[in-house]
Amino acid sequence: MFSPQTFNIVLIVMTVMAVVVFISLFFVDAGYGRFYRPKWGPAIDNRLGWMLMEAPVFVAMLLLWWFSDRRADGVRLVFLLLFQLHYFHRAFVFPWLMRGRSKMPLSIIATAVLFNTLNAYMQGGWLFYVSPENYYSADWLTSIPFLTGTTLFFLGMIVNIHSDSIIRNLRKPGDTAHYLPQGGMFRWVTSANYFGELLEWTGFAILTWSLSGAVFALWTFANLAPRAARIYDGYRQEFPDQLDPRTTKRIIPFIF
Repeated sequence: MFSPQTFNIVLIVMTVMAVVVFISLFFVDAGYGRFYRPKWGPAIDNRLGWMLMEAPVFVAMLLLWWFSDRRADGVRLVFLLLFQLHYFHRAFVFPWLMRGRSKMPLSIIATAVLFNTLNAYMQGGWLFYVSPENYYSADWLTSIPFLTGTTLFFLGMIVNIHSDSIIRNLRKPGDTAHYLPQGGMFRWVTSANYFGELLEWTGFAILTWSLSGAVFALWTFANLAPRAARIYDGYRQEFPDQLDPRTTKRIIPFIF
């Protein structure tokens, strides 16, 4: 299952699929959150949906670590803790902070579970099975890639959580009006929460210095950038006097 040949094929296939998804999402909106539509089929409560689609990667990574001969490797354990920190929040904290009564289509949940399982294979497979045993020596934790990547990872997490909080508190109970998010990284991008997540996984790719991490960062951009573009277009139409396209971009400050 974790032979280098099989693993490399999975990375290539996932890279190609990321490009396909990136192009497709400019024409088809993934039907969750603000883009939820009944046409996506049966749906369940959004909170439960988020937990069901994010928890599998958390569990899968634990299993891959537990059954590995490298379970006691300190450096790889640090990588695992960073990865799990994100997904513990995403699966077991973030959903229950959400407000409103939106729905999550089962088709979206199933697709996310498939991707998250494959991502666990990529990240856990590399860290605990495929990478050379001595690839991460003890001094890796003081290396430039680790320190740089970890800094970006935590900056991204802070931006992501803070931006989600701003979005959550745009409305008071009973208010159904639409508002343009303000403050924090929303000064520079309309999807600051997505920018934070992209920054996290770019940092993870750097701190592990791995192709598997790079493919995940690519997937994060491919999945979120088209959605950020659609959100941006919606805000420009709804708040033409509040959104300045010269200073406020979609997902990457000053660039896109």
